[in-house]
Amino acid sequence: MMAIADIVEALTPIDRPYKKRKTLSEALAIMSRMQGEQHIDPDLFARFLRSGVDLEYARRFMQAQQLDLVDIDSLLGNPRNPQQPFEHSA
Repeated sequence: MMAIADIVEALTPIDRPYKKRKTLSEALAIMSRMQGEQHIDPDLFARFLRSGVDLEYARRFMQAQQLDLVDIDSLLGNPRNPQQPFEHSA
């Protein structure tokens, strides 16, 4: 779980002007690919997303322009029904 938290922090820093900040959805899409390639544990990544910790982190530490909609089901490999709303949004 610490590796997951470290990756999020590394992709979305607001205090590093030399590094382009990712939006929440961009950072989580990168992490989704990482779990698909077995770089991070898929079960822990799913738990991280479903718990809402990603959104809590984003609201607390990211700039407003980095906050955007996140489709958790798609990130976990379960495309959502277009009729259903996103699971959570920033």
